[in-house]
Amino acid sequence: MTPNFTRLQQLLGTLALGMLLACSTGVRAADDSAALAGLKEGKIAFDLHEGDPKLLLARLNIIDETRQSLIQQDVKPHFILAFRGPATKLVQTDQAKIKPEDREMAAKVAARIKEMSKAPGVDGFEQCAVASRQQETKTELVLPEIRVVGNGFISLMAYQAKGYAYIAP
Repeated sequence: MTPNFTRLQQLLGTLALGMLLACSTGVRAADDSAALAGLKEGKIAFDLHEGDPKLLLARLNIIDETRQSLIQQDVKPHFILAFRGPATKLVQTDQAKIKPEDREMAAKVAARIKEMSKAPGVDGFEQCAVASRQQETKTELVLPEIRVVGNGFISLMAYQAKGYAYIAP
């Protein structure tokens, strides 16, 4: 064997040992038990106003991951998802109100909402009528899984008064 080959073997062996030690030095699993201690249910009102359908879909996915995580940790979720602002255009059926380049992703948002509407722990979706007026959309064209409320700020305030945590982007 040449000295360079032996040196390379030593280097690779040291690297492998280092990686093995790094992987086995106790990377801890995520644990919410301290925060969730004593809780039987988790009430959250999510304020959704992302106008980019990719961002809105990503947010919906994280919310659903949160719902599933609570269930796995024996905490019953109670989620309200409130749409307002630019998200308004993405949760209604008038394709003319959605940018052509956003229509495919908006359809995925609609499908995700439909799927989540059947999930345990999702108590409802709401669309602000004030936002609908400002975004020039029709409340009668809001996705069927979403109920229209008069004013999203009033609704979010009321949920907070009822013990819901307010989560904004």
